[in-house]
Amino acid sequence: MREACAIEVHNLTTTYGGAPVLWDIDFELPAGHIIGIIGPNGSGKTTLLKTIMGLLPASSGYVKIFDKDLEQIRHKISYVPQRESVDWDFPASVFDIVMMGRYRKNNLFKRTNKTDLEIVLQSIEKVGLTKYKDRQIAQLSGGQQQRVFIARALAQKADIYLMDEPFVGVDAATEHSILKLLKEMRDLGKTVLIIHHDLQTVSDYFDYLVLLNTRLIAKGTPQEVLTEENLTNAYGGQLTLLAKVANLIKVNQFPIREKDVDL
Repeated sequence: MREACAIEVHNLTTTYGGAPVLWDIDFELPAGHIIGIIGPNGSGKTTLLKTIMGLLPASSGYVKIFDKDLEQIRHKISYVPQRESVDWDFPASVFDIVMMGRYRKNNLFKRTNKTDLEIVLQSIEKVGLTKYKDRQIAQLSGGQQQRVFIARALAQKADIYLMDEPFVGVDAATEHSILKLLKEMRDLGKTVLIIHHDLQTVSDYFDYLVLLNTRLIAKGTPQEVLTEENLTNAYGGQLTLLAKVANLIKVNQFPIREKDVDL
């Protein structure tokens, strides 16, 4: 039986200053999976996520979420931006930031109720920050800050989560705990779409992949996408290690992430 489609991108082109950053992108992504967006720097990964969210206008083409237009279903989508794009000096506590997940576009000034409070505290607990709930976000470590925004996304009770490199700047233990949480969300039927840069972990982290370099290079399972031909088309000159990665994947000897290796 054909899987339900969470996100449909059809003939999508997005430009900056008249130059295409994404060109004629076309794919469908299955619901209820952890999906990775991979590709070299400047390949359009963040632009794709922002265009799906409506934060950037498409020059042509369209996006459908569960076969609906974005504005009809925006309340079912949660976005976790890159940590570097957030003003961490903003005077707010962990609790304040996570409570923002309970507000909606059309009722920003609603009174919070007991249900909201319970959901916020549960979300903070899920990311292991209960003892820090009253701490100012500027006083947190990078990994803790990342978990605050994941807790905010959880509090929103969305069906689709879009995350821009949630593993950047976190230690191995935090990365493992975030991944565990994402797998629990998937098992509850949620769809998680993540920009990721470490090719050596994609086979362990993701059920499905989108490989970009301005155009769509490939989509499918890690075994289908991470072939030497696809990696060559996407990454060009970085072939020595990439070919090794592709070969290891081919024989199902998935590589273990090595310290200081960043593709």
